[in-house]
Amino acid sequence: MPVLNEERHLRDAVTQVLGQDYPGEFELVMALGPSTDRTDEIAATLVQEHARVRSVPNPRGATPSALNAAIGAAQHEIVVRVDGHALFPDDYIRTAVEVLRETGADNVGGIMAAEGVTPFEQAVACAMTSPLGVGNARFHTGGEAGPADTVYLGVFRREALTRVGGYDESFLRAQDWEMNLRIRESGGVVWFTPRLRVSYRPRANLRALGRQYFDYGRWRRVVIRQHRGSVSMRYLAPPVALVAVVGGTVVGLAGLAVGAPVLIAGLLVPAGYVVGVLAGTVATGRGLPRAALLRLPAVYTTMHGCWAVGFLTSPRHLPNKG
Repeated sequence: MPVLNEERHLRDAVTQVLGQDYPGEFELVMALGPSTDRTDEIAATLVQEHARVRSVPNPRGATPSALNAAIGAAQHEIVVRVDGHALFPDDYIRTAVEVLRETGADNVGGIMAAEGVTPFEQAVACAMTSPLGVGNARFHTGGEAGPADTVYLGVFRREALTRVGGYDESFLRAQDWEMNLRIRESGGVVWFTPRLRVSYRPRANLRALGRQYFDYGRWRRVVIRQHRGSVSMRYLAPPVALVAVVGGTVVGLAGLAVGAPVLIAGLLVPAGYVVGVLAGTVATGRGLPRAALLRLPAVYTTMHGCWAVGFLTSPRHLPNKG
């Protein structure tokens, strides 16, 4: 469990993990970053209270270094990644271990089940579980069990993590995508199963959502630069759409300025995008409260646009191996 500034949630997160109904032995290793609140104090108390809980330092504070530190300190041959804000069903570990043994996979994961409370969060949850928002990724939208490019969080065989050298600590984002790609390139199998479902709380406002998807796009470009074979239309669709919309708008406005009907037709591109988003909102937003439905077009546009800008502007110096 990577831990940084989790004063409010750490005790509940640890209690939830310890409440798993897994019949075998297990431990919880917290990797403690340089928190500025009472996280370290609470972590020390939890270690004293529970024999199965340990902590290791993560002075860098980044998620991949936290994961590598905790994995290095863990004692067992199966490694379960857990996050402080995710809500796991009580049978999560037991089910994941069963699937690992049934399939022979190196990593097993399930659905990142976005669930919102406020109208904005409900709109984001809808978009994050829709192909219009996130493409055909089964860990977002669900689907049949089987091999997958990547999964949410993950339950790993230690031997697979050792084989690929663990998480690449230069990837401050997208470290899961990148390592699952290396597992598959090494001959291993990443397995998706809908039997695993982890509740996830979306970002609370448009600015935070935009930042999240900007980072997603930026770091996905990094993965593609390092692993050319990982490119797919799912990742190219947002930047292609953004370029087309901006280009169509510029050409159309120029046509209006000079009175050229052929150029004015360029405005059909942004108009078509708007119509597509509104039609998609109607199709995917059935059952949403009215307040959430009204926010859904802005959510889709933010996810698409910020991913695209992040992808197109991703600096070539990333990842910084230094």
